[in-house]
Amino acid sequence: MKLYVNFFCRNIAAQCAFYGAVLGLPEDEAPRSPIYRALRGPGFELGFNAWPAYELLGLAERRPPLAATTPVHCYPTLMLAGPDAVDRAARDAAAHGGRVLQGPFATYYGQWQAVLADPEEQVFRVACIGLPAGTKAPSLEALMEGRAS
Repeated sequence: MKLYVNFFCRNIAAQCAFYGAVLGLPEDEAPRSPIYRALRGPGFELGFNAWPAYELLGLAERRPPLAATTPVHCYPTLMLAGPDAVDRAARDAAAHGGRVLQGPFATYYGQWQAVLADPEEQVFRVACIGLPAGTKAPSLEALMEGRAS
């Protein structure tokens, strides 16, 4: 099985370039069209659909206003090679017009991750299995207590 994740975008060329820079992936030019761009990695494809794709997919009534920031209903997590790659992706996201929303940080389940937003404010995570040397995973209980106060 191969996973394809597609984003609806206002500017498909800019979004494709942003994710390509952050993830170190070249554009796959084979499926390129006036309303689609894609990055291909091992076992996955990130696609970038222009606004007319809402109509093509029968989703016109669900298209948000062009100027609106869309709510977060789903987000991809891209698993990277290690903590250094997560740190680099977070720096690169900020350097290329995105934002670091949280992290990089240790999760209670032993991953190093960052929650990021792209230039169009769509949310995604980068993560790796394992933590930087000397970093301990927090307990879920401690995290939940901290949020309750």
